[in-house]
Amino acid sequence: MIQVTPEKLKDLKLKANRIRQLIIEMLVEAGSGHSAGPLGMADIFTAFYFYILNHDPKNPSSPNRDRLVLSNGHICPVQYATMALAEYFPIEELKTLRKINSRLQGHPHRASLPGIETTSGPLGEGLSQAIGIALAGKMDKKNYKVYCLTSDGEHEEGNTWEAVMFAAKYKLNNLIQIIDRNYIQIDGNTENIMPLDSLEAKYESFNWNAIGVDGNDIKSFIEAIEQAKLSENKPTIIIAKTIPGKGVSFIENDYHWHGKPPNKEEAEKALSELRIIENKLT
Repeated sequence: MIQVTPEKLKDLKLKANRIRQLIIEMLVEAGSGHSAGPLGMADIFTAFYFYILNHDPKNPSSPNRDRLVLSNGHICPVQYATMALAEYFPIEELKTLRKINSRLQGHPHRASLPGIETTSGPLGEGLSQAIGIALAGKMDKKNYKVYCLTSDGEHEEGNTWEAVMFAAKYKLNNLIQIIDRNYIQIDGNTENIMPLDSLEAKYESFNWNAIGVDGNDIKSFIEAIEQAKLSENKPTIIIAKTIPGKGVSFIENDYHWHGKPPNKEEAEKALSELRIIENKLT
């Protein structure tokens, strides 16, 4: 098991906080977009781009790269911010989010930005896309891993469960799915709208490995990924419980922030809170 050093862990936490600040700055500039999900997933994206993934921002099409598929594309501000910090493109470009002719649209577009693996939009499709990539990797005898990030809400989509069955049938152990289990969707709490628990039991009954983890604990998440890599004949689901709006007190756990950006006053308040966290980390 890989051990994350205290120095590296501190660096990752600082990067996640910086990514949260960039998300707020992007959203207030755009005047539209999603706040809660991107903030909640900053720790996971930081872990991927700065520790887990085999990738090269200078050669984003390397055939040996790991593939990261974002199914719930509406949280793309966190992916854009993380990729910019990883030097896929200039940080200054983040301010073009959702603007006409920008490469950074409200859902990722594969052909627009190097390093984006798939185009997303309609929920429930990303896992099927990731499965196709994973199956191709098996057929081509490649060693790359395919990581698929999904939302809990899109597990209300039937297409998701068709994909779950397919992945188990073909024993895609090179596929690791991560659910952002934040319990919110645009209309409220998932368990009030369409109960999903227990996702662990559901996936195990579909012949997947199931791992539960605190998605805002970077060290624990990295350890969960390492555990998932050991699977010999099953795909793995990591059910990552996150706090939507993590780091900003008035956004945390409030589903009303699922699909709205902060105004200027709210953005300054959010940035102030994140700077306090940053100072504590340093």
